[in-house]
Amino acid sequence: MLLKGSLRLLWLALLASATIWQNGQIRPNNYPDTTISLDSHGHETAWHRYGPDAPELSYKGRWDDQYISWWSAPGLKFGFQADNVAITFGNYTSPGVLIAYRLDGQDWMLTNVTANSTHLLIDPSTTGWNLTTSKESLRTFELRVTNWAYGVQIQCIHLSGSKSTLSKLPDYTRRIEVIGDSLSSGSCNTLEGISSWSWGLAYGLGDTEFSLTAYPGICAVDTNCWGNPRGQVHQWKKTCDTSGRAVEMFGPNLTSAPDWDFTKQPHPDLTIINIGTNDNNTHNNVTAERYKAAYIQLLDDIHATWPSTKIIVLSLWSGWSQVGSTWMQGSGFYNEIQDVVKHFNNGSLNKMGDVEGAFVIYYNTTGIMQHNDNSPLYHPTDVGQIKVASHLMEYIRLVFGWELRATGPEVQHETLYWNDMTQY
Repeated sequence: MLLKGSLRLLWLALLASATIWQNGQIRPNNYPDTTISLDSHGHETAWHRYGPDAPELSYKGRWDDQYISWWSAPGLKFGFQADNVAITFGNYTSPGVLIAYRLDGQDWMLTNVTANSTHLLIDPSTTGWNLTTSKESLRTFELRVTNWAYGVQIQCIHLSGSKSTLSKLPDYTRRIEVIGDSLSSGSCNTLEGISSWSWGLAYGLGDTEFSLTAYPGICAVDTNCWGNPRGQVHQWKKTCDTSGRAVEMFGPNLTSAPDWDFTKQPHPDLTIINIGTNDNNTHNNVTAERYKAAYIQLLDDIHATWPSTKIIVLSLWSGWSQVGSTWMQGSGFYNEIQDVVKHFNNGSLNKMGDVEGAFVIYYNTTGIMQHNDNSPLYHPTDVGQIKVASHLMEYIRLVFGWELRATGPEVQHETLYWNDMTQY
């Protein structure tokens, strides 16, 4: 989403260098350098190498056949028995892309990686390395790409010490898909994809696999919006997003972009959509009629692809403005979105999912956030994102009976704020 035309140029600059602001103070982002040379590390430690196609590796979100990641917060997960874990990133890795990674249920760690480099991510000095909750001493490694416009290419996994073996980990028992734009991808949040409401919802639910098919500036209608050559009604069916790196690989109109193989992953139980803020911007010249038609087509395509998924359609919050001496929340395509939902439900919004045979559900986001939950760049703050995620978690628990199964490991990173004054 972009609400001001000038923000497009600002956004391009932010991709190269971004500053994280916390209540007007700059947050340090000098993350540890994990780069190593395999030949010299550990006095010629014997490394066992596994290719990116190793069957023990589980790729989360959308990755192409060259093991290049796309969209928001894609990940890699595997079990291992070893003392050291290193990854070599391939030529299509974005310069300086920030990854989050962790051992077992320890807190997320952050490091910048780049193309044709090897990074030591786990070793005996890693927090929690001397602890284990597995009788077989099987450890879990997980990696997530934080930057929505950047990606990594997995070239090789390296293990050393102990048994130096990989293990396939079972998937979680539930699955969701999020489809959207910048409001769902984590744009303008401190850690982008892993600070988004989509991330907070999926990880916060626990025992839930997820894919975040969202990209900033994209419209629902298949038209160029803020430099995105295609809209979600088209691009949702593709492997890649609409980023500049996708254009470089697949052409200016993404004409050679590969179709996404929907058999790669089990179908989602729930699909959650927040799309239309860019269509609603006059800069992109999208009429209400075209928007409704594209949204209906998108829902038809989703239902045809995943007949059993329940689709939750979110209303748009569209910013806040001062009215007199107070604030008022805006709403974009308010009636049009309701018309789209009613189209599938014989005139009902099906807010509680109780319309027999219906697969589309309307969720009203009005009132969840207030004006100070919106950043100066017209996107929810980290707190705003957490509020949206928390409300959706409870809604899904009440409507679908999903119990909350995240019981301790960190979800959001670097959100530990508190007052240490215990008495006066």
